[in-house]
Amino acid sequence: MAASGLWDDEYDVVVAGSGAGAMTGALAAASRGLRTAVLEKTSLLGGTSSYAGAAVWLPGTRIQERAGIGDSTESARTYLRALLGEDTDGRQEAFLTTAPEVAEFLERDPAIEFEWRPFPDYFAAPGRMDMGRSFVPLDLPAERLGGLASLVRPPVDRDRAGQGHRDAPLSQGRALIGRLLLALTNTGNGTVRTGTRLTGLVVEDGRVVGVEAETGDGPVRIRARRGVLLAAGGFEGNDEMRAEHGVPGAAGWSMAPSGANTGDPILAATAVGAATDLMDQAWWCPGVQDASGAASFTLGFGGGLVVDASGRRFANESLPYDRMGREMAAAPDRVPAYFVFDSRSGGRLPAISVPGGPGADWVQAGTVGELAEKLGLPADALTATVERFNGFARAGVDADFHRGEDPYDLFFADRSDDGDRGPNPCLVPVDRPPYYAVRLVLSDLGTKGGLRTDTEGRVLDAESRPIEGLYAAGNTSASFAGRFYPGPGTPIGSAMVFAYRAVGDMTETDTP
Repeated sequence: MAASGLWDDEYDVVVAGSGAGAMTGALAAASRGLRTAVLEKTSLLGGTSSYAGAAVWLPGTRIQERAGIGDSTESARTYLRALLGEDTDGRQEAFLTTAPEVAEFLERDPAIEFEWRPFPDYFAAPGRMDMGRSFVPLDLPAERLGGLASLVRPPVDRDRAGQGHRDAPLSQGRALIGRLLLALTNTGNGTVRTGTRLTGLVVEDGRVVGVEAETGDGPVRIRARRGVLLAAGGFEGNDEMRAEHGVPGAAGWSMAPSGANTGDPILAATAVGAATDLMDQAWWCPGVQDASGAASFTLGFGGGLVVDASGRRFANESLPYDRMGREMAAAPDRVPAYFVFDSRSGGRLPAISVPGGPGADWVQAGTVGELAEKLGLPADALTATVERFNGFARAGVDADFHRGEDPYDLFFADRSDDGDRGPNPCLVPVDRPPYYAVRLVLSDLGTKGGLRTDTEGRVLDAESRPIEGLYAAGNTSASFAGRFYPGPGTPIGSAMVFAYRAVGDMTETDTP
């Protein structure tokens, strides 16, 4: 493989994947004058990042400083230490110290603009920002992207329906991917290759020197003179790998784009000796299931209550979505769960559901007992649960699960006054027929277990030695956050940081 004639193409850096982390790494490489290739398995760019609200959890940056919210690297350090414990491998500190640099690097490019928006951190711990520290990209007018806009994956509802973008600016995750794509293109050093599935890694003398991939025209071998960065998501779309590693949920319930995130880069890396960690973990969330079996990412319950197969509540419904997902995964009879509500919301789901709309498979009944029978739940138990919940609503105190006592709970509360809501805006009585229920399954925003990496994003072997030339970031790697989800945008922010650091390490390493 050393002879150039045996390669189909050569680049300085090859990046597998096209989500926020992959595109940040590609931009970092191309901005340094390195010839860079982005390999995307599907026909569209962005992966699950394009579906996201695109909050970016990068603490202590000038973006928070502009907003005057009082965030700092030190407060974020306090928060992460309280959640994750001591920084035994240095990755917490690497993330914290590099976050401001990544934000500054990105905003130097005129194509990339961010602003802070409130969205609380997820845990009541020292250093928490009650109104949040994450920021988001500004909307991107489609005309700024021109023909490149057709490469960006559209919103999840339209993508699942086989439709393209609406005639409107790209927002949220689409804006983030679009802005990174525009910046990468403007360097003149970046090439995007869609329909290119990584199938293997090429190793010479213990160093990864390139990749093997499958395209519509057949297999190709692509050399990477500086390094290969694997940032193509996790394996949430692969039911066999989920079962092998004991990941709750199912591929059909995941928010990953269809056909994507099946673990190809992880398998390729383990085939050359890479070690893995956290393989049973994911970024979980409740998912409202529709008639087709697919799920919609659901958060911000503004009313109603959630029960399990026994007809009883099992958690604070207003928990941050990963924490609620973990409560669902904690016992077998909690999936599926059922979100029960009444006509108070005017026939609308009193929650944020992405994709939204009428796709949920609703059940309707004139009484709570009748609703229980239609759901196959014990009628006496569900009726008693709703009566107990309504008592909490009148008193304003959830004696069972403390709903409405945390700033995150209150952030999504419906504060409209219809004269009969009670003193706690998170506890809205369920007492106006007809009554409704939708089925909740355990969805996810991706697996979070993958290749073991160090502070520079270098992939490690079983002896914790770096595999030369091989790097990973995002959900292809095992998250530095372990079993926690500290705040909105942690997956995207950490993917950006470690992709950026990986490219920095490549540029400091002599090429073979």
